[in-house]
Amino acid sequence: MEVDDVTIREQNFHSQVREYIICFLLFAVLYIVSYCIITRYKRKSDDHEDEDAVVNRISLYLCTFTLAVSGGAVFLLPFSIISNEILLSFPKNYYIQWLNGSLIHGLWNLVSLFSNLCLFVLMPFAYFFLESEGFAGSKKGIKARILETFVMLFLLALLILGIVWVASALIDNDAASMESLYDLWEFYLPYLYSCISLMGGLLLLMCTPVGLSRMFTVMGQLLVKPTILEDLDEQIYCIHLQEEALQRRLNGSSSYTYTRGSFAHQLNKELDNIRNQRNKLERRKKASGWEKNLLYPIVMLILLSGTTISVLMVALNILYLLVDETAMPKGSTDRNIGNTSLSTFGVAHAALEIILMFYLMVSSVVGFYSLRVFEGLTPRKDDTTMTTIIGCCVSILVLSSALPVMSRTLGITRFDLLGDFGRFNWLGNFYIVLSYNMLFAVVTTLCLVRKFTSAVREELLKALGLDKLQLSNSPTDPESGKLSANGHQKTL
Repeated sequence: MEVDDVTIREQNFHSQVREYIICFLLFAVLYIVSYCIITRYKRKSDDHEDEDAVVNRISLYLCTFTLAVSGGAVFLLPFSIISNEILLSFPKNYYIQWLNGSLIHGLWNLVSLFSNLCLFVLMPFAYFFLESEGFAGSKKGIKARILETFVMLFLLALLILGIVWVASALIDNDAASMESLYDLWEFYLPYLYSCISLMGGLLLLMCTPVGLSRMFTVMGQLLVKPTILEDLDEQIYCIHLQEEALQRRLNGSSSYTYTRGSFAHQLNKELDNIRNQRNKLERRKKASGWEKNLLYPIVMLILLSGTTISVLMVALNILYLLVDETAMPKGSTDRNIGNTSLSTFGVAHAALEIILMFYLMVSSVVGFYSLRVFEGLTPRKDDTTMTTIIGCCVSILVLSSALPVMSRTLGITRFDLLGDFGRFNWLGNFYIVLSYNMLFAVVTTLCLVRKFTSAVREELLKALGLDKLQLSNSPTDPESGKLSANGHQKTL
């Protein structure tokens, strides 16, 4: 018996060490990728080793950690689905025994724990540390800035806990709820993260439909559109004439002192726009036939198919919710991964679910930066401040943490949520889940209809040559009149 007990303890020890090593390697890869992404967009600073440089470096490391956790949250559900299908396909294979329920469940718990840590501790610390200067009258330095940061974090924690305490007391005023108000670890943190997840779900509900329609525009800018009833040579010739006219006006206006202000700036801006249009037209002219006539339609069909399948799966999930209560998202503590397939059509269905998850995540990020409210957070290569990077990391963390919840709520996958993800209070409310599905289906459909009707109208006007009649007003020319959209002078 003692030998058996020692053997079991050794097996448990080795399995735990193996899980820790796997988790560390996965996170190390995500951290390196996140660091490369952030340094690509971070504004370049001088090499002087001063106090601000140390603060920026610490904030950079914290942002990199947060972005790595966001990547883990994005890959969490697809990794779990892939592991389940692999274990079903090769149940007795010795080389994949490390893929077990304990590892998957541990990953879910770690991602949930790190998400809370980044959202409530690391990112507020990075922001306050970046903006801190030390209290008035104290000696300046890193220690003074750290002290001010911790004081601000303490006050912020009191404010958030007070708001949660008042909100929970107003919502649930029974005796059991009143007793749980004094339980910080078992009540406050799960309830607070449940509220954050609900906000993330609502943010995804607002961003994803916009991103699904915006994806067509983004891919249209990256790819070369086919030339239908268009004469590119004539358009390039007209663009050249407009560019020369603007260049002459810009050179002529430089001799007048009263036109060197905003009007010259406007001319330079319009000249840059004209040159960008010329570059795009020349790229379209030089593109090969298969790129113009084959690649673009295929990509557009893939995007349309992905969006249509997503809407159909959500509509089917609405029917499931109305007739079967087991379709409600719920948390699971079962670690027996690999017993049954959670996809209706096996491996092909699981692959489709994973593709749709990544497609929805990319669309949500595109839609997030397309909204006017969050346009200021759009990162720019080598010209993004640390404050903007912190805002981007927090936003992506909220979106990625809500992605598993949204995928399960919309019926994209049937994989039950593991770890603390299944403790969200609002997941058990039938009316919230049903309304979420209906809003997603309706808003996505409306965005697509509006997108395609406007795109078809623009293409018809362009093919008939009527788009040239739509001229936009430009600032007044102080010399003799107004400047039209194509750079020619309009006589008063």
